[in-house]
Amino acid sequence: MSFTGYASLLADEVGQVLRRVDAGEIEQLVAAIIHTRRLFLDGRGRSGLMMRAFAIRLTQLDIHCHVVGESTTPSLLPGDLLLVGSGSGETVTAVLTARAAHAQGGKIGVLTARPESTLAQLADMQVRIPAPVRQNSSIEPVATTQPMGSLFEQSLLLLLDTIVLLLKDRLRRDEATMMARHSNLE
Repeated sequence: MSFTGYASLLADEVGQVLRRVDAGEIEQLVAAIIHTRRLFLDGRGRSGLMMRAFAIRLTQLDIHCHVVGESTTPSLLPGDLLLVGSGSGETVTAVLTARAAHAQGGKIGVLTARPESTLAQLADMQVRIPAPVRQNSSIEPVATTQPMGSLFEQSLLLLLDTIVLLLKDRLRRDEATMMARHSNLE
């Protein structure tokens, strides 16, 4: 297959996944992000990279957020929100982080392909992303030609970017305001 063929195939696969995400779950998450005092983001591997990209945009929207594991991450306090991206919902360190957040009185949100997973069961809210992951899921995933969890990770990034657009609208932020918060130490 050619580059154009693969590019079209990948765009179509991600589009199929995003069209199957429950808008009500997204609305609940957007409201939680807007109303939380502080937001903590977590994920491992490629999913973790997508969560870090989300942290950059949230900061540019002037939403207080922290990436779990960074040296400047403060203590989670009661009422804070931990948002975890994990396709399998079973990543050991993410599960431990969610349990610790729960013990501290934090709220937990999970973006996952497996609503029956340990992380999903710990969550106060979840967004189900119907993409294939290592373990079987109770939701039928979109078929993919891509290796491993690529479709989940791509869908996670674009879903998070969609949430950024919703937040930008609801918080009445504009491009100039966001650009003013862009890093100037590069």
